[in-house]
Amino acid sequence: MIRLSKEELMFFKREGYLVKRSVLDADLMARARDRLWEGAAPSQKRDEPDSWVGPFKEEEENEDSQNRRKGFRWNFREPGGESWMVQLLATDPNVWGMAEQFLGEGTLIKPERIRGIYCTLPYGDVPHRSTTCHVDGHPFHLGVVGYIDYVPPRGGGFTVWPKSHRRFYYDFRSQYRTEPTDQYDKDREFVNQQPYVECHGGPGDIVFWHHRIGHAAGHNHSQQIRQAVLYDFRKKDLEQTMEELPCEDMWRDWAGLRNIGDD
Repeated sequence: MIRLSKEELMFFKREGYLVKRSVLDADLMARARDRLWEGAAPSQKRDEPDSWVGPFKEEEENEDSQNRRKGFRWNFREPGGESWMVQLLATDPNVWGMAEQFLGEGTLIKPERIRGIYCTLPYGDVPHRSTTCHVDGHPFHLGVVGYIDYVPPRGGGFTVWPKSHRRFYYDFRSQYRTEPTDQYDKDREFVNQQPYVECHGGPGDIVFWHHRIGHAAGHNHSQQIRQAVLYDFRKKDLEQTMEELPCEDMWRDWAGLRNIGDD
C-alpha cells in the first residue's frame, strides 16, 4: 500500500498539489485507452498519429456532454460511470488510502462515477500562447488527475500555480461553492503573472490538488493525445459545510493536515 510521508503532506499543504508516480493499475489503464477509441471521431485512427492533430473538423464536433469533441478538447464522459473506471482511479486502494490521509479515514463519499477520460489533441503548428488559470466551479474537497498514457513536457499536462490555493480560498464567500468576491479577479490577475508548474509524467502517475488552487489544462505541443482521468473527492459532510464562510484555518476540514506543519 502506498502511503504519503509527512514531508509529502507538508508539501501539499504548502504548495496545494502533489505528484505521485506509477500508482494506477496497468491493466485498467490499457482498458481505458481501448475504451477511449470507441468515442473517437470517424477520421481519427488509433494507428495513424497524424489523424490525432487538432482541432476537430467542424463536421466531427460533438456537443453531447457524454462525448464532447470541440476544438482541441475531447471530454469522453460516457465510461465514467462504469465500475471498472471508478476502480481505475477513485477507489484504487492506493488512491483512496492517500485521499483519506488528507481528509480523514471514513469521511469520504463512495463514488458512483468519475468525470471520465479528458483529452487534449496535439496542437500541430498552432503558435504558442500564454497559459492562464481558473478555479473550479463545483463543490468538492480534493481533486485527483491520473494519466493513462505518457504526457511529455509541453504535452498538455495538468498545470498548477503553486501556493495559489492560500490566496483563492479566501476569495470566495463560502468554503466550497462558487461565489467569488471582487478580490477573486484581482488575485487571478496577480496569480497569472506567477510561475506555474506543468505536471508531466508517465502512465499511472497521479496529481492530487486542492479544490481552490489555480489550475489549467496545459497546451499540447507534443505528438500525442493527452489522456487523463479525473475525480473529485468529497466528504460526507459537504452539504453541511459548503456554504459556511471560509475558515480562519483553511485546513479545518482536512484531518490529516490540520496539525501538520507546512515548512
